[in-house]
Amino acid sequence: MKRMGVLKAGAIVLACLGMLVPTAALEPAAAASVDSKHATNDQVPAVIDVTLHDGGTLRGQVVDAQGKPLAGSPLSIRQIDREVARVVSDQSGYFQATGLRGGMYQILAGEATGVYRLWAPRTAPPSAQPGALVVVAGKQVLGQGHRVLCWLRNPWVIAGIVAAAIAIPVAIHNAEPRSK
Repeated sequence: MKRMGVLKAGAIVLACLGMLVPTAALEPAAAASVDSKHATNDQVPAVIDVTLHDGGTLRGQVVDAQGKPLAGSPLSIRQIDREVARVVSDQSGYFQATGLRGGMYQILAGEATGVYRLWAPRTAPPSAQPGALVVVAGKQVLGQGHRVLCWLRNPWVIAGIVAAAIAIPVAIHNAEPRSK
């Protein structure tokens, strides 16, 4: 019987830890390093290989989350916290920047950030894309339940939930009639 009590206590502790430890803490650390002030949602964006065209020309397109081209979108092309080009997309969402060399670049369009490894013409790996696709995602609109999420950010509410998760099973266990 004492073992069952220890097992129950261990299960309760593990359940509480599972609720308290954020899942991001359990994920492996990202291998790439990116300028964190431009990364969104604390995620490291994937590096995309893109082939430059003659004259160091980068071609690309800006689209929204549904794939619709975004006309007139300003883009900033940066390398190591230094802006090397500023362009605006045309009516079909296409853009072009010239005079670039191979290397790692960030392309910022509104809230969107992409990390691209640009390759000089005829030196790119076969998997490199012919142009950069920048997807500008709109703000997510949550349903009616978004007010509940605000409550779940309060540490006192979380502490109350954890206390209830511990106290209720203990109270149920203690209220059960004991058979000898």
